[in-house]
Amino acid sequence: MYMSIAELVSASMTQHQPVYELMIEQEMATSNCTRAEVWHTMGRNLDVMEAAVKKGAAGDGVYSTTGLTGGEAVLLKKYRQTGHTLSGDVMMQAVQNAISTNEVNAAMGVVCATPTAGSTGTLPGVVFALKDRLDLTRDQMIQFLFTAGAYGMVIANNASIAGATGGCQAEVGSASAMGAAAAVEVAGGTAEQSSEALAMAISNLLGLVCDPVAGLVELPCVKRNAIGVGNALIAADMALAGCTNKIPADEVIMAMDKVGKGLPRALRETGLGGLAATPTAIRMEEKIFGKAQAKA
Repeated sequence: MYMSIAELVSASMTQHQPVYELMIEQEMATSNCTRAEVWHTMGRNLDVMEAAVKKGAAGDGVYSTTGLTGGEAVLLKKYRQTGHTLSGDVMMQAVQNAISTNEVNAAMGVVCATPTAGSTGTLPGVVFALKDRLDLTRDQMIQFLFTAGAYGMVIANNASIAGATGGCQAEVGSASAMGAAAAVEVAGGTAEQSSEALAMAISNLLGLVCDPVAGLVELPCVKRNAIGVGNALIAADMALAGCTNKIPADEVIMAMDKVGKGLPRALRETGLGGLAATPTAIRMEEKIFGKAQAKA
């Protein structure tokens, strides 16, 4: 098992294999499954992602039972159709995909946690936008997911992917980094460039707190995935342009781990601090759960 980004990059370079191939081989060895079985499983993950991307943006959209989130993927879809987006259509398509997926999650729909339910929109946001931008085949999209998984595995083994232990930097930050690294590879970049994209993506979101309103994975979680996809694409473009992070990826991951452990309890998914502690958020919580339970 690859325990560092440097080890992963080195293996890719010395073996002259893309990271996705290294991850497939590792998965075969650890799961005792055939290549076809491993590939099929990842393909099912892709199918679940695609279904959520489409469902959230179809018709009037989907809505959570709390009423906190829903319908905004459809608004983004209609806005894109005007042809006047400020960020460009690829970026806003990625944002739409991310919002759509997280709205499906909030509405208790089926999603693929990548790496968590709270950050579930970031990877689909990136890969389905790149599908159109780069005319990716299904095989390339599955390869994208294996690459993302390889980098995410290293992050999880050396830091955290849980908001409860590391803040939202560990969830959306990790997902954004995974998406950035995989985007570089699928666009023809090297493993070294992928590591730079990962480092920049995490660095940009370092210290991001986890402060879910009413303790629910809705506000501000859904929209933070939009930031995750934007950050991923920007970091990938910078790496492909030859920009570097200066601080190596493994040290950035180590820093994220230390920052996460240093965050106060109120900012680690407890719903006690940050946006969750604002007067409006408290009123929302009382409306959903009742005043007595909300205070408890």
